[in-house]
Amino acid sequence: MQRNALRNRDCALQARDFSGLQWGKITPTDIDAFLDFGDRLYVFVECKYKGASVPYGQYLALTRLADACHCPPKRVSVALIVDHAQAAHEDIDYGSSLVRSYRLNNKWLFPRAPTSTTLAWAIEKLRRYAAARTYTNPLLRETVKAHF
Repeated sequence: MQRNALRNRDCALQARDFSGLQWGKITPTDIDAFLDFGDRLYVFVECKYKGASVPYGQYLALTRLADACHCPPKRVSVALIVDHAQAAHEDIDYGSSLVRSYRLNNKWLFPRAPTSTTLAWAIEKLRRYAAARTYTNPLLRETVKAHF
Protein backbone atom coordinates (compact mmCIF):
# COMPACT_ATOMS: atom_id res chain seq x y z
CA MET A 1 0.00 0.00 0.00
CA GLN A 2 1.17 3.47 -0.86
CA ARG A 3 2.29 5.45 2.22
CA ASN A 4 -0.07 8.39 1.65
CA ALA A 5 -3.01 6.30 0.42
CA LEU A 6 -6.32 6.25 2.25
CA ARG A 7 -6.13 3.13 4.41
CA ASN A 8 -9.76 2.64 5.36
CA ARG A 9 -12.30 4.52 3.25
CA ASP A 10 -15.25 3.44 5.44
CA CYS A 11 -13.65 4.91 8.57
CA ALA A 12 -12.70 8.08 6.71
CA LEU A 13 -16.37 8.58 5.79
CA GLN A 14 -17.56 8.37 9.40
CA ALA A 15 -18.84 11.64 10.84
CA ARG A 16 -16.96 12.93 13.87
CA ASP A 17 -19.28 13.97 16.71
CA PHE A 18 -17.71 16.53 19.02
CA SER A 19 -21.01 17.51 20.68
CA GLY A 20 -19.90 16.08 24.03
CA LEU A 21 -16.82 18.31 24.03
CA GLN A 22 -17.97 21.83 24.78
CA TRP A 23 -16.90 24.29 27.47
CA GLY A 24 -18.87 27.50 27.06
CA LYS A 25 -18.09 28.67 23.52
CA ILE A 26 -15.02 26.42 23.28
CA THR A 27 -15.42 23.39 21.02
CA PRO A 28 -12.90 21.26 19.07
CA THR A 29 -11.83 21.97 15.53
CA ASP A 30 -9.98 19.80 13.08
CA ILE A 31 -7.07 20.36 10.74
CA ASP A 32 -7.11 18.49 7.44
CA ALA A 33 -3.36 17.91 7.11
CA PHE A 34 -0.09 18.41 8.98
CA LEU A 35 3.44 17.91 7.66
CA ASP A 36 6.65 18.03 9.70
CA PHE A 37 9.86 18.40 7.70
CA GLY A 38 12.49 17.42 10.27
CA ASP A 39 11.34 19.96 12.89
CA ARG A 40 12.50 22.71 10.47
CA LEU A 41 9.17 23.32 8.72
CA TYR A 42 5.65 22.71 10.02
CA VAL A 43 2.81 22.91 7.49
CA PHE A 44 -0.83 23.01 8.62
CA VAL A 45 -3.48 22.66 5.89
CA GLU A 46 -7.19 23.34 5.89
CA CYS A 47 -9.11 22.51 2.71
CA LYS A 48 -12.52 23.99 1.87
CA TYR A 49 -14.86 23.75 -1.08
CA LYS A 50 -14.14 26.70 -3.37
CA GLY A 51 -15.63 29.83 -1.86
CA ALA A 52 -16.72 28.20 1.43
CA SER A 53 -15.89 30.28 4.46
CA VAL A 54 -13.56 29.17 7.22
CA PRO A 55 -15.37 29.31 10.58
CA TYR A 56 -13.90 31.99 12.85
CA GLY A 57 -12.83 29.50 15.52
CA GLN A 58 -10.97 27.38 13.00
CA TYR A 59 -9.33 30.47 11.49
CA LEU A 60 -8.27 31.58 14.97
CA ALA A 61 -6.90 28.10 15.81
CA LEU A 62 -4.83 27.99 12.60
CA THR A 63 -3.52 31.49 13.26
CA ARG A 64 -2.50 30.73 16.84
CA LEU A 65 -1.02 27.34 15.98
CA ALA A 66 1.10 28.69 13.11
CA ASP A 67 2.30 31.65 15.19
CA ALA A 68 3.09 29.54 18.27
CA CYS A 69 5.16 27.03 16.29
CA HIS A 70 6.97 29.64 14.20
CA CYS A 71 10.39 30.26 15.76
CA PRO A 72 12.95 31.10 13.08
CA PRO A 73 15.70 30.34 12.39
CA LYS A 74 15.10 27.00 14.14
CA ARG A 75 11.65 26.35 12.64
CA VAL A 76 9.33 27.91 10.08
CA SER A 77 5.63 27.28 10.55
CA VAL A 78 2.91 28.03 8.03
CA ALA A 79 -0.85 27.48 7.84
CA LEU A 80 -2.43 27.24 4.40
CA ILE A 81 -6.08 27.43 3.45
CA VAL A 82 -6.70 25.74 0.13
CA ASP A 83 -9.70 25.40 -2.16
CA HIS A 84 -10.97 22.39 -4.08
CA ALA A 85 -13.81 22.10 -6.60
CA GLN A 86 -14.58 18.36 -6.39
CA ALA A 87 -18.16 17.19 -5.90
CA ALA A 88 -19.04 15.56 -2.57
CA HIS A 89 -18.80 12.04 -4.04
CA GLU A 90 -15.32 12.66 -5.55
CA ASP A 91 -11.97 12.30 -3.81
CA ILE A 92 -10.06 15.54 -3.21
CA ASP A 93 -6.55 15.78 -4.64
CA TYR A 94 -4.89 17.98 -2.04
CA GLY A 95 -1.73 18.44 -4.09
CA SER A 96 -3.62 20.18 -6.89
CA SER A 97 -5.86 22.21 -4.58
CA LEU A 98 -5.33 25.96 -4.96
CA VAL A 99 -3.90 28.09 -2.15
CA ARG A 100 -6.45 30.69 -1.04
CA SER A 101 -4.35 32.24 1.73
CA TYR A 102 -1.49 31.39 4.05
CA ARG A 103 -0.16 32.44 7.45
CA LEU A 104 3.60 33.07 7.56
CA ASN A 105 5.70 35.31 9.80
CA ASN A 106 2.60 36.24 11.84
CA LYS A 107 0.71 37.58 8.80
CA TRP A 108 -2.06 36.26 6.58
CA LEU A 109 -1.01 36.61 2.96
CA PHE A 110 -2.52 35.84 -0.44
CA PRO A 111 -0.74 34.15 -3.34
CA ARG A 112 0.33 36.35 -6.23
CA ALA A 113 -1.15 33.87 -8.71
CA PRO A 114 -4.27 32.53 -6.95
CA THR A 115 -5.51 30.60 -9.98
CA SER A 116 -2.30 28.58 -10.35
CA THR A 117 -0.66 28.27 -6.92
CA THR A 118 -1.17 24.63 -5.97
CA LEU A 119 -0.60 23.25 -2.50
CA ALA A 120 2.15 20.90 -3.75
CA TRP A 121 4.00 23.78 -5.42
CA ALA A 122 3.63 26.04 -2.37
CA ILE A 123 4.98 23.36 0.00
CA GLU A 124 8.00 22.77 -2.24
CA LYS A 125 8.71 26.50 -2.24
CA LEU A 126 8.32 26.63 1.56
CA ARG A 127 10.72 23.68 1.93
CA ARG A 128 13.41 25.62 0.05
CA TYR A 129 12.66 28.73 2.12
CA ALA A 130 12.92 26.86 5.43
CA ALA A 131 16.16 25.17 4.37
CA ALA A 132 17.69 28.53 3.42
CA ARG A 133 16.68 30.06 6.76
CA THR A 134 18.94 27.62 8.60
CA TYR A 135 22.11 28.78 6.79
CA THR A 136 24.20 31.61 8.18
CA ASN A 137 24.99 33.09 4.76
CA PRO A 138 22.67 36.12 4.39
CA LEU A 139 23.08 36.09 0.59
CA LEU A 140 21.61 32.61 0.40
CA ARG A 141 18.70 33.63 2.62
CA GLU A 142 17.90 36.51 0.30
CA THR A 143 17.73 34.28 -2.79
CA VAL A 144 14.92 32.14 -1.49
CA LYS A 145 11.66 33.96 -0.86
CA ALA A 146 8.73 32.30 0.85
CA HIS A 147 6.05 34.48 -0.68
CA PHE A 148 4.39 33.02 -3.72
